[in-house]
Amino acid sequence: MNGKQDVILPQEGKNNILITSALPYVNNVPHLGNVIGSVLSADVFARYCKARGYPTLFVCGTDEYGTATETKAIEEGVTPQELCDKYNKLHKEVYDWFNIAFDHFGRTPTQQQTDIAQDIFTKLHQNKFLEERTTTQPYCEKHKGFLADRFVEGECPLCGYNDARGDQCDKCGKLLDPLDLKNPRCKLDGSTPVPRETKHVFILLDKLQDKVKAWSEESSTKGAWSENGINITKAWIKEGLHARGITRDLKWGTAVPLPGYEDKVLYVWFDACIGYVSITATYTEHWEKWWRNPEEVKLYQFMGKDNVPFHTVVFPCSQIGTGDKWTMLHHLSTTEYLNYEKGKFSKSRGVGVFGTSAKATGISSDVWRYFLLLRRPETSDTEFEWDGFISANNGELVANFGNFVNRILKFVNSANYDSVVPNPPKLEPGSDLAKGLEQHKKEVNEKLKEYRDHFEAVHLKQALVTARELSSLGNFLLQNNKLDNALFNTERERCDAVVYLCIQHVHLLASVIAPYLPATTTSILSQLQAEMLPIPDVWEATSIPGGHKIGKAEHLFKTIKPEKEKEWRELFGGQEAQKIKAEKEAKAAARKADKDKKKARKAAEKPEGGDAAASDKPSVEAVEKDGAQTNASAGTAVEEVTEGTRQVALQTS
Repeated sequence: MNGKQDVILPQEGKNNILITSALPYVNNVPHLGNVIGSVLSADVFARYCKARGYPTLFVCGTDEYGTATETKAIEEGVTPQELCDKYNKLHKEVYDWFNIAFDHFGRTPTQQQTDIAQDIFTKLHQNKFLEERTTTQPYCEKHKGFLADRFVEGECPLCGYNDARGDQCDKCGKLLDPLDLKNPRCKLDGSTPVPRETKHVFILLDKLQDKVKAWSEESSTKGAWSENGINITKAWIKEGLHARGITRDLKWGTAVPLPGYEDKVLYVWFDACIGYVSITATYTEHWEKWWRNPEEVKLYQFMGKDNVPFHTVVFPCSQIGTGDKWTMLHHLSTTEYLNYEKGKFSKSRGVGVFGTSAKATGISSDVWRYFLLLRRPETSDTEFEWDGFISANNGELVANFGNFVNRILKFVNSANYDSVVPNPPKLEPGSDLAKGLEQHKKEVNEKLKEYRDHFEAVHLKQALVTARELSSLGNFLLQNNKLDNALFNTERERCDAVVYLCIQHVHLLASVIAPYLPATTTSILSQLQAEMLPIPDVWEATSIPGGHKIGKAEHLFKTIKPEKEKEWRELFGGQEAQKIKAEKEAKAAARKADKDKKKARKAAEKPEGGDAAASDKPSVEAVEKDGAQTNASAGTAVEEVTEGTRQVALQTS
């Protein structure tokens, strides 16, 4: 393990939580949909669990083996290891900026991965769940090698999509066999592959179907899986599980521990989920306390829906087939797709916001986190739209959270209190003021319970909405009591009581929003000069004592100007948006040039009013010359914009 912190291990009798987010594949840059679909959602839940005092371990890392890595390495002219080093660093930088607090972020190409994956493979083999079969695979005669699935592209036999991969069609989502593709082509050189026999090892999922079916039915009920995860798993099992090859003719991967397989590796879809275990093993030598401890540990896994079968069928089959005791999936949290402005994110076309470019907007990561979590596609696809992004910042973060915290802290900073929290006055029982404040505490505790219930069910979006409502209750308390200098001067007891309760409310709010807005929480606690309050079962509203001195109030959020919407839409709209922008600018420049030219010609054609007047008018020749220069300038503007578009495209591709 890296760092100086104590190793996190399960504690007997405690609610021990093991959290994984889908291992991001290492050959690309994550976009906003990738971020919300796995790592950000897992981070929010992990932060909540820790704020509740649960022993919690959150692990992730880059998935680095497989065909896609080899393909990308060939495209970039580097070795697979060099490619993985580059993208592992890039991914970690993106997640660091988004404030994703992994307990450990690792990688799959490690000795621990080799040892654990080969151990699972060997036990499956010993237990008769593996079988060697001679298969027909696509072979490229041009570069003389068998082609792994992703090295074959062609037309999907089911939906007709022309750029389907040999393992899956990105359009209809169906899993494919590369030999099923119409008009197949080698991804490396474009030649037509031919079928040729080769030997591979298959895992007999059909022999494990009854066991994995019984397990999934029990786990999905007890762990309350996401509905889409349940449906996808049921569909796979209903269709009937089939033996699937788990070795491939590649060099970049985990070696197959069988004689005669020296030139093959374990297939990445079999190997990748084992990465959760091996990454934990690189964190602590006591990894088995997490992964072989089903009595004491609950496993929560976060991913997009396209990863479901590997986590609910393939990996559980591998675990069950070993005969060993394993910590198996308790709760599955899956998302649908986050789309971009009613379209799809596309790295190649420069459409959408990718992890490396979010920072360039100058908007803090907490604002991004907030909006992505509000748009978390929990039950259906959702949209990232710039107008909604700006509206959420200005109307909710600034006007709700920011307004409540800043208003009360500035009031305590004022000469009235000189930054010192007042002691709570002893109110007359049954008075209107006492009943009003008790009612506020009751409403806050009701919302706090809703918030906890949503989180325990991993309903992250609903919990965020409830946190927003908790902040609104604070604003209502200020408004209903008309907190201002007049109240301080005329009703000091009420003023002190309201200020004291509001400070407690701010302290609670800092903890409630911490899973979502960690940097904002740090700022609030700094302004309060207080430590984090663990999320309580019951809010007593006494965590900050009277006489405590707070720091200086500062704004938590900044208003975003409405005109940024157009700017960002053009910037992140891809090459087509840049082209349209360039064309508009060119047309506008041409219209202006034409207008200036006509205006100058009319001026030149007016009767001369004397030498002085004539000398002020340009000649027709001069006008035409100027017009030509103006048009030339317009042409230059088009070229400059087009070049700018090209640069943007290069930067985002």
